[in-house]
Amino acid sequence: MLGIRKDDIVFVTTGKDKGKKGKVLRVLPSLNKAIVENINLVKKNRRKTQQDQQAGIIDIECPISLSNIMLLCKSCNRPTRIGVKINPDAKDRYCKRCKTII
Repeated sequence: MLGIRKDDIVFVTTGKDKGKKGKVLRVLPSLNKAIVENINLVKKNRRKTQQDQQAGIIDIECPISLSNIMLLCKSCNRPTRIGVKINPDAKDRYCKRCKTII
């Protein structure tokens, strides 16, 4: 089970964007990567099309490895490891620092 899900706020631990925070837009479990808002930006040259009238160089987000990001706990506001509690009806994620359910 992946600990990071869509719409989670994450903290980048390594790489060129180390120390930045962002919201997860999409998780790619087969590649073990995630796309995070305004993290790991690359330049891409776009040409003008009928759907996209704006041409030029744009910034897009590339996937970042899940091993390079950590979930931010909402209660202690720090990057944390994630634990899983299995209940009869559902699986709950919790912060291993402050033990609150995320």
